[in-house]
Amino acid sequence: MKPIELRDILSYRFLSALRYAPGGKKAAFVVSNADEESNSYEARLWLYENGALRQLTDLGKERQFVWLDENRLLFPAVRSAKEKKRAEAGELFSSWYVLDLRGGEALPFFTIDAPVESLRVLDGSHFALSLSLDKAHPALYAADEETRAAALKQKQEDKDYEVFDELPFWFNGQGVINGGRSGLFLYSLESQELTPLTALPDTLEAVTLCGDEIVYAVSERKAKQALKGFALRAHNWKTGNTRCIGSYPELSFAGFESVGEELWLFASACERYGLNENAWVYRVDRASGALTVLREEEYCLYNSVGSDCRLGGGRSSVPDGDGLLHLTTREGDCRLHRMNADGSDSPVIEKAGSIDCFDANAEEILLIALYDMHLQELYRYDRRSGELQRLSDFNGAALEGRYVAEPRPLSVEREGYHIEGWVLLPENFDPEKRYPAVLDIHGGPKTVYGPVFYHEMQLWASMGYLVFFCNPTGSDGRDNAFMDIRGKYGTIDYEDLMAFTDAVLAAYPQIDPARVCETGGSYGGFMTNWIIGHTDRFCCAASQRSISNWLSFWGTSDIGPWFTPDQNAGDLYASPELLWARSPLKYAAAVKTPTLFIHSDEDYRCPLEQGIQMYSALLDRGVEARLCLFHGENHELSRSGKPKHRLRRLQEITDWFERHSK
Repeated sequence: MKPIELRDILSYRFLSALRYAPGGKKAAFVVSNADEESNSYEARLWLYENGALRQLTDLGKERQFVWLDENRLLFPAVRSAKEKKRAEAGELFSSWYVLDLRGGEALPFFTIDAPVESLRVLDGSHFALSLSLDKAHPALYAADEETRAAALKQKQEDKDYEVFDELPFWFNGQGVINGGRSGLFLYSLESQELTPLTALPDTLEAVTLCGDEIVYAVSERKAKQALKGFALRAHNWKTGNTRCIGSYPELSFAGFESVGEELWLFASACERYGLNENAWVYRVDRASGALTVLREEEYCLYNSVGSDCRLGGGRSSVPDGDGLLHLTTREGDCRLHRMNADGSDSPVIEKAGSIDCFDANAEEILLIALYDMHLQELYRYDRRSGELQRLSDFNGAALEGRYVAEPRPLSVEREGYHIEGWVLLPENFDPEKRYPAVLDIHGGPKTVYGPVFYHEMQLWASMGYLVFFCNPTGSDGRDNAFMDIRGKYGTIDYEDLMAFTDAVLAAYPQIDPARVCETGGSYGGFMTNWIIGHTDRFCCAASQRSISNWLSFWGTSDIGPWFTPDQNAGDLYASPELLWARSPLKYAAAVKTPTLFIHSDEDYRCPLEQGIQMYSALLDRGVEARLCLFHGENHELSRSGKPKHRLRRLQEITDWFERHSK
């Protein structure tokens, strides 16, 4: 069979944004692919109806949509010459087009003089819109042309500098967010009027529909963003009545869903297990605002299974009569469960792998999933028979005739718990030969690896490496207690990883212990930096988007002021020595391992300075090191970075392994 090659990712197709039309007789979704020539991604809308699939659009820029009714789709686009001119000038606006599935081209539907973040259809001519606003010009959407032109001119004059007066002042994937707010508006297509439902200092968190009421969550944005505290409000868009449902200063908002006639709230007090504590589910009395605990949830209500073969998201929960269908990560799989009206929770689809998003009607559930070591495809689950059927073959050609290594499970018993992991073997694995290997560590730490297709791991397996990976203490997929490693970074998690490495070497004596490489990103980058300062058992390492110094991370990361004290159980002011003791940089003098650093200059989650500090320390001590810096990329480089950058990143890591393990 042919090996998986580095450039194969250019031929993969990524599915997302699956959504049924009203009535549930058809569904649409987005199919994306890398375009090397433009160094970007193309995206097109597809339709599922009566068991068949067909492509709806072909400009390659249709990345999102909403159903207007059972036959018409709305999607944002820049198509006309006027729109292109406005976009090139840097104007803030959003144009939406309507596509009738019964025939005809997509036609202009409406244009708003502000960026639309999300859209909810109330009826054919009334909509609830979330708009991006600037606190310095909160009503610019309603200003006259002269005022808007003056604001645009000022923006262009100020483009070479930023002024910060908030925390966080930037956010990964969004850039500078200082002064940015989200506002909720009603929009009438007939009058073309926008009516604000929120006002500063509030910013919109989420919105849902409950009958004729628009229910929305808002938080008050101050100089330092609070992690707790929000209010629920409701607006009857037919009567115009607005009311406050309740305020909840003690809870951190995680989402809500309209379930039947009820409102179910997902929130956490963050008191038992810190910021990463899984949200409980509350039933909200919409009249009084009183909360009743529906379920003291111990597992996450979303997908945290890692893969570098996705692009875009989709629904993770769907109301289902008097219950809620929802995703949940269990061990290394993302499954579909149903939460019932009494708070009980039962599995619906338990197949090993990863459900990336889904939607449902009374007869079937459609899902986009990574199953059976295939890339993403569309599946149908028959709710009566329980049959799961694959509907699409978007990626069949990409993997046809290719060697795809099957994950071989390997569990390590620790004191009172076990560590779950897997090993990928090269094709035609020969027990009499000696092989190099790669330990790959996931990010988070509250995510998981699982038995799903991961391009970089499959590449290395095809090149002759044994690739192994696991879910150490701190990972998702189990209860809160297993996830909680506050104050334990570099201790029990490090011991788990080393114990798993020992177990792999014992189970596969064909691995040459002098040729074992190691890599990881984000938390995995932190752990890479920690590992090289505490052992020289690896022949080389690749530290990606890492943390090296908690003291500087505190003030430079978009999550630093909150994440640092929470995860380290230490304070910058009262116990800086504790933060330093848990910083990999402190142990750089002990490093002997040749290390490659991968970082991006717009990574505001694990800022560039973190990688630079560790890199500089190694070179200062005479240790072989290399840093590859990507301009214009952020923390998501390996998953959604520009295609050419993703190729170069993987080439850098692979070349590093090849140089030091041969």
